[in-house]
Amino acid sequence: MSELYVVHEGFLFPKHVISEESLRYAWEEFQVRDEDVFIVTYPKSGTTWMQEIVPLIFSNGDLTPVLSIPNWQRVPWLEHNFCKGLLEDRPSPRLITTHFQRHMLPKTFDKSKAKVVYMARHPKDALVSSFHYHNIAAFLDNAGRFDEFLDKFLEGKVMYGSWFDHIKSWWPVRDQEYFLFLTYEEMLQDTRNTVTKLGEFLGKQLSSDTIDKIISQTKFNNMKQNSMSNYSFVPSDILNQENSNFLRKGIVGDWKNHFTQAQSEYFNSVFAERMKGLNFPYYKD
Repeated sequence: MSELYVVHEGFLFPKHVISEESLRYAWEEFQVRDEDVFIVTYPKSGTTWMQEIVPLIFSNGDLTPVLSIPNWQRVPWLEHNFCKGLLEDRPSPRLITTHFQRHMLPKTFDKSKAKVVYMARHPKDALVSSFHYHNIAAFLDNAGRFDEFLDKFLEGKVMYGSWFDHIKSWWPVRDQEYFLFLTYEEMLQDTRNTVTKLGEFLGKQLSSDTIDKIISQTKFNNMKQNSMSNYSFVPSDILNQENSNFLRKGIVGDWKNHFTQAQSEYFNSVFAERMKGLNFPYYKD
């Protein structure tokens, strides 16, 4: 496993796109601007969806950026090797993606007025999505059997570490002015209200027609057909989408098709223990 990852302070980062140098740049050298917007997620928690929605909010519904610029260029990853080249000279507002926990943000973040949009997803669904992703991504270790991957996920022995630690690092700042906490589930259930909330948080007053355009473009099937978002440009020897697409289902509750009753109960018991005292009202089933 270690041959595929950069291991830093116990965290696994995929070596295919991340290096010690890129991590050092993100933490030590990156200069955060007041106008920056960070999209923060735990892996497989709606990141690509947010990389589609937020640019459309800033373009006032103009589809040009999401239909002509690959998502990893339109909303680059802070921790990736190409971050410096894509972001250093980019005019504000810069839209930036990361899977970092709160303490991993650049040192200059706390002195800025930059904003964070955080998207959470049911950890069982994030686990299932990650399980399938590991089986198509050559730069990640093979997922193995589902029960094996379940144990690794619960132990935090997966890329970017523990889902529980990720949530616990961000949840305490949920009431800060710079921070907006969203869930994958509420976005799917009421996309209009969530897009409106996002627009207000980002200082953009969106017309009803603009919101309609954003909702239409960011429906799962439309995104799945968008070559700028579905990673179809990635060679098959790196990301093999022959048997499973990168954008796979985009639904809530797919975990029920994978977990046995015993596995679900075991997961729930770990969840209850790990989240004890956090006053976190989501995902207790």
